[in-house]
Amino acid sequence: MTRLTVVRAAAVVLILSGVPAAASNSLIRADIAVAVAKSTLMVTPAGEWNKMGARPGRNSETWTLDGDGLNDLTFYGGIQDDRPLFREVAKRTTPLPRFSATMLLTDIPALVEASYRVALGTALMTIDRAEPTMMSGNKAILFRYRFTRQGEEVARKGEAVAAIVSGKLYMISFEAPAIHYFDRDVARFRAIARSARIG
Repeated sequence: MTRLTVVRAAAVVLILSGVPAAASNSLIRADIAVAVAKSTLMVTPAGEWNKMGARPGRNSETWTLDGDGLNDLTFYGGIQDDRPLFREVAKRTTPLPRFSATMLLTDIPALVEASYRVALGTALMTIDRAEPTMMSGNKAILFRYRFTRQGEEVARKGEAVAAIVSGKLYMISFEAPAIHYFDRDVARFRAIARSARIG
């Protein structure tokens, strides 16, 4: 295993799924509107969630029901032009792709896929379906995807809704193992996505 692989693997744990020992989780209460990802994006969960102490990026945060990797609900609040979705893993050798304010909504699934391929170091990701939808009264895109993290055999499914508002990207994604957890919890994600308001 090369040094870059070790660094990348450690960074992925911190960025996409892990919580460092120093970070603390907090309870998100049901039926209370809350601002997420240090932004004007507001959601109202119908049930309780745990907010992870580690953030995937500057303008993002992750919630879970049962723990890291079992059901991850991630919010991206106002990603600005020329910014990546996640913290850089290895900027010099494998920089992350960046959001552009000139992107079309149909470009967002490809941005997510390219970002995951770099951050997760995996070639095992596919976008299954993309369709138009609405998010907080704005035109948006809903897309579904599948992927496997590097070094794992667990197949995961994901679903995301994204809108570009005033040149910034707002996105909510849900990911869980394809067996049991995704189908059990995806309706909760959809309800939260419907509750989203961008102020």
